[in-house]
Amino acid sequence: MRRLGSAVLAAALALGMQTPASAQVCTFACPNNPPPPPATTHPLPPLGWYAVGSIGCAAVSPILGTAILGRALTLSEAYHTTLGCFLGPAGWLLADLLMSLPGAQPVPPPQQAPPPTRGTGRGTIDVPPPSIVAFVPGELLLEVNAGAEARLAALARRLDLTLLETQSFALTGRTLQRWRINGPRAVRATLQAIGRAGVAARAQPNYLYGLSQQAAASTADGAQYVVSKLHLLEAHRISTGEDVLVAVIDSKIDTGHPDLAGVFAGENDVIGTAGPPHPHGTAMAGAIAAHGRLVGVAPRVRLLAVRAFSGTDDSAQGTTFNILKGFDWAASRGARVVNMSFAGPPDPMLHEMISRAHARGMVLVAAVGNAGPRSPPLYPAAYAEVIGVTATDADDRLLPQANRGPQVALAAPGVDVLADAPEGRFQLTSGTSVASAHVSGVVALVLARDPALSPAELRRRLIAAARPLPGMRRDVGAGVVDALRALREAR
Repeated sequence: MRRLGSAVLAAALALGMQTPASAQVCTFACPNNPPPPPATTHPLPPLGWYAVGSIGCAAVSPILGTAILGRALTLSEAYHTTLGCFLGPAGWLLADLLMSLPGAQPVPPPQQAPPPTRGTGRGTIDVPPPSIVAFVPGELLLEVNAGAEARLAALARRLDLTLLETQSFALTGRTLQRWRINGPRAVRATLQAIGRAGVAARAQPNYLYGLSQQAAASTADGAQYVVSKLHLLEAHRISTGEDVLVAVIDSKIDTGHPDLAGVFAGENDVIGTAGPPHPHGTAMAGAIAAHGRLVGVAPRVRLLAVRAFSGTDDSAQGTTFNILKGFDWAASRGARVVNMSFAGPPDPMLHEMISRAHARGMVLVAAVGNAGPRSPPLYPAAYAEVIGVTATDADDRLLPQANRGPQVALAAPGVDVLADAPEGRFQLTSGTSVASAHVSGVVALVLARDPALSPAELRRRLIAAARPLPGMRRDVGAGVVDALRALREAR
């Protein structure tokens, strides 16, 4: 029996070595890693592997038998067979219990926006599902197919559309148009009509993004717990982010704030209408670069102030088109880091620009959002090219309303943070927005020390240097970002 078992096991090992380890196990163990390539088809069906494993358990070695099964089965099946080998039927009951525990099941990756395609056919038409309503009513964006201008003009007359503006984007090489729907036709129905007409290479709504930071007036007399939490005083002996160019795509920043004197390398207002400095943008800039009464994470960076959001304190919003304008401008100025302290729906046109920026070597950081634990993933933080950041308080407790999911890469201080405010004032602010700005500052510190790092290398360094926190990985990521440890890793 032993010889028979050994022979069967040897054959099973030879077959099992044709396939990589289960992708589900990697997803469970390392959720921040990119997904492995799909496994090839196993030469035996699951029942066959159960049989081989059973022979191995009974005839030769439970450990060796279950090792074979672990190469071919899902995480749940591996639990059942491993425990079954040692405990019999009672092991299956224990496996059921283990798989029911919180965090035992792999978390599926966030839904990604479909990659855009060029072409002269019906093109890529993004008609959002009914659950997505965060877009400008009566507006759409499109890229006209080559040679279809006359047909588009005729369609626009039939659908009662008005062209509002046209913009070329160097980063993606595309020319996009923004149209207004004058009649009662809905955005979804209009996009479907454009798709049927075959006049657009791409078309989608003009999506809306929000700045959901909570702020309250304050003085600068309180202690900045961020300084000790991120070990900034020690980190600044190694790097202060010298001359790293960081773009802040946000609401209008008070560029005259004393804490921000001399840090701005450029300013671009894509809104085009007058408006006062906004608390959100000013707080994000200060969290990164303050060097007066408050201490920013990277006080010697150079900031690019991009105003792509407008509105009152609690309802400031930005659109796809304006964010694309600001992003493209920042890339043309050589921004190395882009801070995106905003969140919204999946957006194919923005995703394409983010992908191009990432490929160019730009490090992209975004807030995961404050929509609560049950919220679906919000973007751009949920894109694979972006470092998604959640918020914790002075005692390392997670912000209750922070989004959860595999898009959470890191945590950073984001509750009752003392921050700059317009007109030279100060505020207490809470949310994943300011946490994102803190991580952008740490990125600048590391890049000043080691400018050759790629975005992927830098992400891995921050994750490796993070201080772990209690809780599930999908809640807190790798832990709280640590500026000093990340710098000590620098070459």
